[in-house]
Amino acid sequence: MAIHFTNKEFKKRQENLILELNKKNLDGILMFRQESMYYLSGYDSFGYAMFQCLYLGADGRMVLLTRAPDLAQAELTSILDDIRVWKDEAGMNPAQNLKLLLKELHCENKKLGVEYDSVGLTAHNYRLLETALKGFCTLDDASNVVNKLRYIKSDRELEYIRTAGELADEAYKAGIELTQAGAFEGDILAAMQGAVFKGGGTYAGNEFIIGSGEHALLCRYHAGPRHLSKVDQITLEWAGCYRRYHAAMMRTVLIGEVSQEHKVMHEVATDALLACEDVLKPGNTLGDVFAAHANVMDAGGFKDHRLNACGYTMGCAYAPIWVDYPMIYENNPMLIEENMVFFLHMIIMNRDNRLAMCPGHSVIVGPNGAERLSKTTLDLAVR
Repeated sequence: MAIHFTNKEFKKRQENLILELNKKNLDGILMFRQESMYYLSGYDSFGYAMFQCLYLGADGRMVLLTRAPDLAQAELTSILDDIRVWKDEAGMNPAQNLKLLLKELHCENKKLGVEYDSVGLTAHNYRLLETALKGFCTLDDASNVVNKLRYIKSDRELEYIRTAGELADEAYKAGIELTQAGAFEGDILAAMQGAVFKGGGTYAGNEFIIGSGEHALLCRYHAGPRHLSKVDQITLEWAGCYRRYHAAMMRTVLIGEVSQEHKVMHEVATDALLACEDVLKPGNTLGDVFAAHANVMDAGGFKDHRLNACGYTMGCAYAPIWVDYPMIYENNPMLIEENMVFFLHMIIMNRDNRLAMCPGHSVIVGPNGAERLSKTTLDLAVR
């Protein structure tokens, strides 16, 4: 099955969005985030790299405008029954196709929300959209309307996220078996990604991050894998991904000798992670979670080597990144609620001595606290 939720669940999500549209006095919404399209209809594609838009009206009418290569994609992966195609040809302006569609849907002189904050709505496409709809209807920023509905996960979503957590553990097991002096980073990555695929998972929203030596301090993937030295450090950040739902993890693994500095860094980072889990409860704020992280890090002497955020929401995500919002940062007033999902990462990167220590994993917020998705130990890993 390529459609991963029931019609009943999709219908409930659409009804919740329509309620939000009514609260904001919007007659409809133009969605450019692939996550929103997937959430509301099941439509699963990377076609957002081109111009495409999903419209949902306050009357419940839902229509997708996309390109020909995504017609079958939408038919086979979604519940959509009204799919329009704009044609690739010289001088084509798909925003004009959208205007014609909106005219057919009686949206002239109506107020529509737009997901402006979207990878799918590039600056170029935004200018096409604004020009095409100028004077036709009123546009209002509705970038976070669907996203906020996605914060609290359904039972089926949590099922997929728990499976993603299992895949993340399997990926780590596969990678750690190859992690030793002389090992090639490319082999480690291949084993980790392969474990996700073998477990029925799919590509994550961004590349798995791997860096050894001084590159263990990097928070991004970079081209150019190397072989591990006899004494080395390697930081891994990866995610299990199932049905597009993510459960990310992070570890710094040591090769050969273990310095006293690394031991202290590991102890402090692990204590910070446990402190964050203790605070991640319904009724507390994300700012409270960050404060727990910062208090432990600062007391341990790593104020200058920690980051200004220690996690973010996990869920359905598409490239270029699996990061979802909100993020956990200082004084974030957002209240934590049951069935939210977060990736907690305790990142210490000492740029003075080029040492790193970065434990992290994903958790579900339960009624009384955090449910850890990973069964991987937090003990210091030495190979």
